[in-house]
Amino acid sequence: MDLDDLPRAEFAFPGPLRDKLVAAILSGAKTSTSALVLGYERASEPLPEVGQRSAVVDSEDRRVAVIELTEVRMVRLADVDLQHALDEGEGDESVAQWRAGHETFWHRAEVRAELDDPGFTVDDDTLVLTQRFRLVHSV
Repeated sequence: MDLDDLPRAEFAFPGPLRDKLVAAILSGAKTSTSALVLGYERASEPLPEVGQRSAVVDSEDRRVAVIELTEVRMVRLADVDLQHALDEGEGDESVAQWRAGHETFWHRAEVRAELDDPGFTVDDDTLVLTQRFRLVHSV
C-alpha cells in the first residue's frame, strides 16, 4: 500500500495534541473524529465519504497510518452523542466534557484564521461532521 498516493488526514495542528491523537489512532483508542462543516465550505473542499481512505500524518508530516471512513454524519453540535464523544479517544467521559474541549479548540486563533473569521464561535446549531473510521494499516 503506497501511503503517498492517499489524501492526507491531519488531526489538530502539529504539536502535542496531534501527537496524542495520532497515538490514540495507532493504539485503536480513537475511532471517530469531528470537524466543522464550515471548514470544508470555506476551503471549497468536498465532504468526506464512507469508504474514503486517507494517510494519517504526524507532527513531523510523516505518513504513519491509513484509515478508512466507515460512517460520516452531519449533525448539529447539540446533537453529538455520547458514543461519538467516547470513541474520539481523548478521555472525555461525557458529551459536555467533549464539547468543552472541542469548543476550546475551535475557538483557537489558528482555527479562526483558517475560517477567515477572527470572531468565530460555535453554538448549538453549528454543523459538525462526525466521522467514524477504522485503522487499515500502520507503518
